[in-house]
Amino acid sequence: MAKFHGQVGFGISTETTPGVWTDVMTEYTYYGDVVQSRRTLRQKEDLNKSLSVGNSISIVADARAREHYFAIKYVTWAGVRWAVTDVAVEHPRLIFQLGEVYNGPLPAGTP
Repeated sequence: MAKFHGQVGFGISTETTPGVWTDVMTEYTYYGDVVQSRRTLRQKEDLNKSLSVGNSISIVADARAREHYFAIKYVTWAGVRWAVTDVAVEHPRLIFQLGEVYNGPLPAGTP
């Protein structure tokens, strides 16, 4: 089983102006294991095929991760931000199922 060390992105909905809510992103570093590793190339109605991974990453959850697991948006693995499509809570661990490349908002100041 491969080891994991990377950033986990949390998006907490915050009211930025009256009636307008946006995700404010923060990243935290976690350690864990890559439980399953696979990739899929999907042909959509788009011009290009879409790369998706079916990897599962397991981390030892701290209080922050346990309280805000519903807000986890992405995991940085192998130099790429991957969207988290599913989170399984198996105390003391959280197991993330990864999907396509994440293209959503990032923390302020992140390239």
